[in-house]
Amino acid sequence: MSLNPEPKASHYINGEYVEDSDGTPIDLVYPATGEIVGRVHAATPAIVERALAAADAARRGWAAMSGTERGRVLRRAADIMRERNRELSELETMDTGKPLSETLVADATSAADALEYFGGLAGSLTGEHVRLPGGDFAYTIREPLGLCVGIGAWNYPTQIAAWKGAPALACGNTMVFKPSETTPLCALKVAEILTEAGVPPGVYNVVQGMGEVGAALVSDPRVAKVSLTGSVPTGRKVYAMAAQGMKHATMELGGKSPLVIFEDADLDIAVSSAILGNFYSTGQVCSNGTRVFVQEGIVDAFCDRMVERMGRAVIGDPMDEATTIGPMVSARQLDIVEGYIRKGIEEGAELVAGGRRLNRPGFWIEPTLFRNVTDDMTIAREEIFGPVLSVLNFRTEDEALKRANATEFGLAAGVVTRDLSRAHRMVAGFEAGTCYINTFNNAPVEAPFGGMKMSGVGRENSRAAIEHYSQPKSVYVAMAPAEAPF
Repeated sequence: MSLNPEPKASHYINGEYVEDSDGTPIDLVYPATGEIVGRVHAATPAIVERALAAADAARRGWAAMSGTERGRVLRRAADIMRERNRELSELETMDTGKPLSETLVADATSAADALEYFGGLAGSLTGEHVRLPGGDFAYTIREPLGLCVGIGAWNYPTQIAAWKGAPALACGNTMVFKPSETTPLCALKVAEILTEAGVPPGVYNVVQGMGEVGAALVSDPRVAKVSLTGSVPTGRKVYAMAAQGMKHATMELGGKSPLVIFEDADLDIAVSSAILGNFYSTGQVCSNGTRVFVQEGIVDAFCDRMVERMGRAVIGDPMDEATTIGPMVSARQLDIVEGYIRKGIEEGAELVAGGRRLNRPGFWIEPTLFRNVTDDMTIAREEIFGPVLSVLNFRTEDEALKRANATEFGLAAGVVTRDLSRAHRMVAGFEAGTCYINTFNNAPVEAPFGGMKMSGVGRENSRAAIEHYSQPKSVYVAMAPAEAPF
């Protein structure tokens, strides 16, 4: 398959592609081969200003449209995205290295779901009427925040561009979106499709760049809201910067999520849940359940079945739909994962399967299974962001819950058991924003997604996202002449 991933230009501003070759070059590297397949340029200060000015100029006109009108445009964009799912999926695979078997069902489709869902909600975003004593009343108006900045991560570039853009635009905001410099391609297509669907120029803009571009966007006084998907260290910096300007902020950050498997679990459901929570997208998912607590009586059976199922994985050309495991996204991420695997071995974890870099072009590593992992080991405490599954033994329900929560993170948690009372007790006790029973890593747009503790602030998706992209204005109406004490 021959694809030309290089976009028409580096940026998308005011409804059109824009280039400025004075910006720092950013090579487009195909993770499956390590080849440079194109290049974009980071935004210069002039490009950043042009994008912010376009979004600022467009926001009043977009906000003045009815929610129904805005929603109609977003739903049209969703339809276009579904019609072009294969093209967009192939681009996602070029950008990230994720196999086409995943991107065809989990990336552009998820972005389309967000556009459709928030497009459907847009016309229902109304205020309320409040009766007060003496015939007075109050009413509320739900208003957009204004100019929003979205900063994306490299693991789901199409999805994240829409997860942030769809609720922002539904509420009447405009957006400047900066994708990760590792995966700069997909957001440009999202912007292009929005324009084709009827979004006015300047409402949704995309600029490329590294941290300094993000900092310039976040710190600009015209910006009312910042939404970041990224690591905890980046989140700390962006959140602090947003606080300086009293900006609204949503932080969707990292995790070290627990998956607790009890002895009564269906073994195949347990193994499937652990695969979804560790090896999907080559382990590059923020909510992954990488601390797999397995009750003592089934540890051997679980590990044996996991090794057998891992043997069925197809590691190969991401553009082949038979492939189920692709490469890491970059040489840097591959090095990070290899370092954690070495550290796991050095600290005494038992390497059961995988763990080796593959001798081929690109950034390939085998899915990795450790057992006899203890809570104090580095691989049990730090986010790896690669296909490394750690099995930790436990005895009792209370012990499992206490150890599951003994982390600074709180993004996700899961439990696998046939005892639904126990499942709901565990979910009630988990300190995590998203919980799973007998599965892992589902993220439908209809349900809120986000973390507790160091895993973030605020929620994406569902009606909860509306609260993070709009604000109520209260209006008091007096039906009698005002009275004052003097």
